[in-house]
Amino acid sequence: MTRQCETGTMRHQVIEVPIHDESIRLGQLLKLAGVVESGVVAREVIAAGAVSVGGEPELRRGAQIPTGEKVHFDGSEYGLENVTIMPVNNA
Repeated sequence: MTRQCETGTMRHQVIEVPIHDESIRLGQLLKLAGVVESGVVAREVIAAGAVSVGGEPELRRGAQIPTGEKVHFDGSEYGLENVTIMPVNNA
């Protein structure tokens, strides 16, 4: 899902990535959002300092990103939809 946000006088897109848990690793988020093709590419762009989380550079591909946190990469903002975790009864 993509939506427009306005921050001050700037407009930008927020691309929401739904997940099934309370958090996701940064490299996986970038892959699910479709901004990198593989974990190798994710590792390279993260190591190059091209990704920030909560406004701070993040250099760890395995950093846990909780729902509601914003990730910036290549001029775009990516967020995780807030997710309600429901137990599944397999009985």
